Amino acid sequence: MNPRLCVLVAAVALAAAVALGAFGAHAFKARLAPESFAVYQTAVQYHFWHALGLLGVGILMAQWATAQELAWSAWLLMAGLMLFCGSLYLLALTGARWLGALTPIGGGAFIAAWLVLAWVALRR
Repeated sequence: MNPRLCVLVAAVALAAAVALGAFGAHAFKARLAPESFAVYQTAVQYHFWHALGLLGVGILMAQWATAQELAWSAWLLMAGLMLFCGSLYLLALTGARWLGALTPIGGGAFIAAWLVLAWVALRR
């Protein structure tokens, strides 16, 4: 993955977080049970933070071009966005409990992404 693609994906993910957060606050707040709305809000919050993290990784990729492991961090953040946030969005909207099985996999991807980033920083 190159830095430009990473920043592009991060920017699109951040735009989606804004849209999903706003849409949820206006369209779903009255329609979802409070527990489901809380799950949706958790998805939005993690979506924002980790998309910002992806943006940071993209910027670091441009600065630390020799740190090839940063690509792993970027891919893991994207996997976490899809699996963690995606499963929570769908769980909140559909109530399909089986989606909850994907959430910890996405959470693990987030943790691994940050640990890879720490490893890169330690080695620099």
